[in-house]
Amino acid sequence: PGPVNLNDADEAALDALPGIGPATATAIVQHRQQIGRFTSVDQLLDVRGIGEAKLEQLRPLVTV
Repeated sequence: PGPVNLNDADEAALDALPGIGPATATAIVQHRQQIGRFTSVDQLLDVRGIGEAKLEQLRPLVTV
């Protein structure tokens, strides 16, 4: 399958990504609900639990 869309993925799809556990998957979904759709993969840095290293690991696996 192709990259996971941060704006469409549910918690299970996000949790399946390497380095993303249930808590971070929930945080991504909550961020999307509170702030709105992601317009850039870089916005993952605004999600609790995601730093530069994790963003670089996720970058080829996700899209918006």
